[in-house]
This record gives sequence, structure tokens and C-alpha cells, in this order.
Amino acid sequence: MDRLLQPYVFSPDLLSRFQANLGDFTALTVEQPGLRDAAVAIVVTEHKETGEACVLMTLRPPKLNRHGGQYALPGGRQDEGEPEVDAALRELHEELGLDLGADDVLGQLDQFPTRSGFRISPIVVWAPGEVQLCPDPSEVAQVFHLPLRELDSPDIPRLEDSNNGDHPVLSAFFPTLGHYMYAPTAAILYQFREIALRGKTTRVSHFDQPAFAWK
Repeated sequence: MDRLLQPYVFSPDLLSRFQANLGDFTALTVEQPGLRDAAVAIVVTEHKETGEACVLMTLRPPKLNRHGGQYALPGGRQDEGEPEVDAALRELHEELGLDLGADDVLGQLDQFPTRSGFRISPIVVWAPGEVQLCPDPSEVAQVFHLPLRELDSPDIPRLEDSNNGDHPVLSAFFPTLGHYMYAPTAAILYQFREIALRGKTTRVSHFDQPAFAWK
């Protein structure tokens, strides 16, 4: 394998690295009245052709009432009394037909409050073995395998002034998508990179989101 890809190979060494880094991290909760609870799954899996570790991303159908046509992590609103991990795994099954369990969960990142009124809990999940996806077309227009190599780019994050708040808007460009991705999803992925891959403690919930992501 190309030496440039070696740090990003889907392997037991990478799994151990993620487990150690996430095990040392303490996720922050958001105490803000009026937010609806939601959970998303950051699923780390293997690219079948390159052997690289990738994160599963979806493109939402344009006709959806909420966040239509936007890039997203598998996830959705939590049911009443439903734990974050259970919600993330349930949504993962409903959207992509992927059955993973609590034993596959590596950890949790900071909760992220969104301008659209949600408190998102990101759950990091390791998908071992051959992954067979069966996307629900009512919720998923397209599935992408976003390489860890692209997420580790020195050009991430890109910050720009917000017209609606004191904090900058965070975005990231991914060649696999051919587009920029914006907070909250880009911010969550940036924190995932900083903690799981680089072993840093980086907080992201203060970053603003562009106006189109408020709906």
C-alpha cells in the first residue's frame, strides 16, 4: 500500500488508537432549554478498494422538509427517554440498513446545539468486517465513503465570519464530495478528527452555522 495511506488503513492498530483517544476524552453536554435531542453516528468502516478507513456520509433527498439536499451523518431525533447510543444505532439501521451494537461503539463527542433547534449527540462507531448497506431512499439520496485521509487535511477547518453571531462559521472541503461541508456536520467531523485521530481535546460547539443550515 502507498506510504501516504498507511496511517489511515482500517486496521486493529487504528482501532486501538481510536479506543485510547476516545477513552481519554470527556464529552461535554449542552444545558440549553428548548432544544430537541438527536443523535448521529460517526461510522468508521473500510473502503473496499483501498483498504482505507472511511466515515459513512449521506446526502439527504432535496424534497425533505428538514435539511433537504444537505450532507449529513446517519442519525435523527431521539424518542422519548431513548439513550443517545440507542438512537444513533437505531437511526443507522433505519437509514442505511446497517446493524451494529453497543459493543461497536467507541465513544461519544461533545453535544452540539444547532440553529435549527436540536442538541446533537455524536456517537463514534466502528464497523468491522464487510459492510453491506441498504439505504432508505426516503431519507438517503446517496452514500459516500469519506476517507480519513481527506478529513486529516491541513486545510480543515476553514473559518469565515458569521453575519448572524459572534463566532465564525466552520466548513471543510472534501474532494470525495466535490463540495464544502458546513457546521454542524463539518464541526462534528472536525472534532472527531482532533480527538480520535490526533488525541487532542478540541471543542467545537461554539462554531456558527450558515443560514441555510438553520432550517
